[in-house]
Amino acid sequence: MLKAVQRAREHQDTPPITALIPQARREQGLTQRELADLLCEISQNDSVTREEVSRWERGKRIPGPYWRAWISAALHVPHAEVDRAAVVEREYRRAKSGDRADDRVNTW
Repeated sequence: MLKAVQRAREHQDTPPITALIPQARREQGLTQRELADLLCEISQNDSVTREEVSRWERGKRIPGPYWRAWISAALHVPHAEVDRAAVVEREYRRAKSGDRADDRVNTW
């Protein structure tokens, strides 16, 4: 868990992807559906729906490298920033799951 905290500190200026996507989407004046449609159009892959965009924004899923590249293009955010935001979200999840594991141990 200490490593997760250290890595999170390295990226402390980067928001998690759950914050980056909706912020950049709103700055572009797009709804979740419009972003999904745009991603389908520019990637020529019709597998992204409004529901998937919602899952990314709510932290239910983290977009993989393929979709992060298209998200970067669609939202005019540097690809490296989108990748860092995904790392921040993963580290946050690891730290959070570690906290829950610590809580379970302490309740025995």
